[in-house]
Amino acid sequence: MHTAVRADHRRRKHCGSWSGASTVWEILQKAGIDPTPQHTNQSWPAFLKAQASAIVATDLFHIDTVFPRRWFVLFFIDHGTRHVHIAGITRHPTGPWITQQARNYLVDLSDRAESISFLTRDHGTYFTDSFDALFQAIGAHVIPTLPQVPRMNAIAERWIGSCRREATDRVLITRERHLRLVVSEYAEHYNRHRPHRSLGQRAPDRLTDPEPPIARNHTHISRRDRLDGLIHEYSQVA
Repeated sequence: MHTAVRADHRRRKHCGSWSGASTVWEILQKAGIDPTPQHTNQSWPAFLKAQASAIVATDLFHIDTVFPRRWFVLFFIDHGTRHVHIAGITRHPTGPWITQQARNYLVDLSDRAESISFLTRDHGTYFTDSFDALFQAIGAHVIPTLPQVPRMNAIAERWIGSCRREATDRVLITRERHLRLVVSEYAEHYNRHRPHRSLGQRAPDRLTDPEPPIARNHTHISRRDRLDGLIHEYSQVA
C-alpha cells in the first residue's frame, strides 16, 4: 500500500521538485491512507469541547448609560457548565482593579479553583502579568486570544450578546446601581432558569436536574417576571 507513495516520492525528489499539500492528499487517497487522528481532530473547537470542564473564560464589555457614562462589566464564564460570575463593574478597568476582582473570584470558588486548567482572555492591557500569575499559581495555563480570532473566546462573546439582546439593550440604564441590578438579575436568570440546548435544555446551575418533561395540554404553567416584566420565567406546576 505504501509502495506507490515511496515511488512517487523518489520520482519527484529526483526531478528536483516537491509535492504541494493537495498533491500529497491525492497520493494518500489513491494509496488508501487516511489522515492521522491527530491531524483531523485537533482543531480549536475540538480542543474546547474536549477540555470544556477545565476551561474558564473572562472578558469585559461596556454599557453606556443615558447621561451618558460608560461602564465596564467584568465576568468569568465556565465552559463546561456555562455558569456566569459577574466579577465587578467599573468606569476605569485598570490592571490592579481587574487583578483584585480575579482574586475575589478565586476566593469565591474555594477548592473548585483547582479544577481550572485553562483561562482564555483577550490582549487587553488591563490583563497584566499579576492577573496571569493568580491563575498560574493554581496550575492554570493562561491562553490569550489571537488578534481578530473571536472564536477563540466564542462562549464569552456569546454571553455578552445574550446579555445585551435580552436585557441591557432593552433598558435605559441610568446609573451604576441600576446597571448592577440589571446585570445581576440577568446573570441569575441565565444561571438558574434560562435553558441551554447544549445542556439538554437545562440551566447551568441545574445540571443535576432531569431534562424538563414535554408540556401536555392540561399542564399548569406558572410565570415569574424579572426586571419589571422584561424577562419571563415559565415553569410547570406539579
